[in-house]
Amino acid sequence: MVDREKPEKLKGSAERDLVALGIAFAAIILFVGTGGAVLPAIVNSLRGVGAAPDTLLVNALLLNVVLIIFGWRRYRELKIEINERRNAEDLARKLAETDPLTGCLNRRSISSATHALRDQAHATGMAVVYGLIDLDNFKQINDMNGHTAGDSALIEMANRIRTALPADAHLARIGGDEFAFVWSYDPHQPERVDDLVIRLFEAMATPFALDKVTVDTTFSIGLASDHEHNDLDPDLCSLDALMHRADIAMYQAKKEGKNRYFWFEPSMENELRFRNELELGIRKGLLEGEFVPFYEQQIDLDSGDLMGFEMLARWISPTLGTISPEVFIPIAEEIGVISDLSDQLIDRALVDARDWDKSLTLSINISPVQMRDPWFAQKLLKMLVKHNFPPQRLEVEITESCLHDNVDMVRGMIVSLRNQGVQISLDDFGTGYSSLEQLRTLPFDRLKIDRSFVGELSTPSAKSPLVDAIVSLGRGLDLPMTVEGIEDEVILRQLKQMGKLKGQGFLYGRPESAEQVRKRLAEAGRLADHVEGDIGASTGAPKRKTSDIEQAMPRRA
Repeated sequence: MVDREKPEKLKGSAERDLVALGIAFAAIILFVGTGGAVLPAIVNSLRGVGAAPDTLLVNALLLNVVLIIFGWRRYRELKIEINERRNAEDLARKLAETDPLTGCLNRRSISSATHALRDQAHATGMAVVYGLIDLDNFKQINDMNGHTAGDSALIEMANRIRTALPADAHLARIGGDEFAFVWSYDPHQPERVDDLVIRLFEAMATPFALDKVTVDTTFSIGLASDHEHNDLDPDLCSLDALMHRADIAMYQAKKEGKNRYFWFEPSMENELRFRNELELGIRKGLLEGEFVPFYEQQIDLDSGDLMGFEMLARWISPTLGTISPEVFIPIAEEIGVISDLSDQLIDRALVDARDWDKSLTLSINISPVQMRDPWFAQKLLKMLVKHNFPPQRLEVEITESCLHDNVDMVRGMIVSLRNQGVQISLDDFGTGYSSLEQLRTLPFDRLKIDRSFVGELSTPSAKSPLVDAIVSLGRGLDLPMTVEGIEDEVILRQLKQMGKLKGQGFLYGRPESAEQVRKRLAEAGRLADHVEGDIGASTGAPKRKTSDIEQAMPRRA
């Protein structure tokens, strides 16, 4: 709108400018003609020589002077007005085309810049590459340091990217933490684009200070070129298609572990369609109750007694079938529904476990995303109160990666839960980067040895120095241990030789549904007293008094 109206506005201003200037010039010409006759008469009259000048001519001369002053002032005012309007229009155009925070182009202007660059490139036999840059874990920077710090980080990132790009490239910020660049290159030298991307990663490799906090961030890049599709359907080489393919390649980089780049390949599109189908299915499944808890037995290795169950998530989709948590949990974390999903599963698991024998424990896994929620501990305690579930029977498993986000907040949550009797386990121990200092200072109740180490014990003569070391470390810290991945008798015999351990794995059976567990416990006579003799029936929770945990819980304002 600004660009179309500008010529009309400038035309009107120019016309008024010419009118004012014409009045001034006419007054000057009239002043010269009138003044030549009147001024000598006025001077002679003042000297007492000659007759007085004609009053009409004197008035005309004065009017000429006024018109000259008026015309000059009006001309000057119009010039100022035009300059101000031009400056305002330039500013409006700049604001319409650039991102106000970083000074980069915005989504609208990168589109027009890309069109112009493609026309120029194709005329000279060049190709255009469109790169999409997404900052990894930027939300975490915002959440932990505030939005002002996040804005400062974006400005720093934009400056680093801008410095690394060639002078003839265009850079835009097209989303909260997404940048895009376009650049023309020789299609016979695609390695030049690879070299450019490597320079971008090098520019971002150095951490920077942000409000006295050192920030070390990475990004994922997706690349798409119009060279491969120049001779195909025009729709395949349109700007929208180019941006779409770069977006797909960027998500592939995210999926492969972040802090890397990928060129678009057609096979990626099918994978992304399936991912989108999963995203929609997850959201729908939450509403339809398609996510259900399954339970894996936890056994005392010495006695063979059942000690409890670990709750594992399963997605039973009517259209996609049964989907493992390795597939849907990372997606649920990325789209921001992991907390809702976990709350739904924990809520159902507490109802199921309430009917078990009171000696059996329930272990639940907590996502690192949930540990960033300062109200997580309070929400979990409220669920325990809601279902009248003894906190001493609940074991919360957190992974080592949780300890690297915000140790102080994690410590506070652990202390809050343990104060109410909840047990805390460090899951998948040995796969992360826990320090001995963290193990010593954080109040864990148990270590869980990851299944990847246990597989080394699958032959009778095999030894696993890592398992031996972890078991020795656990004993030194006076922490009981649970071993995952016990799949055969060979592994079991070797673990028994290492001391008193609790274990789980396919040797003791696959994870089972709530109904299967209930049947197993009923046959063993290990259901709670209030459900004995009423197998298969739904009894509901007994009426309860206000518990100690309910009285001690903090109140959210």
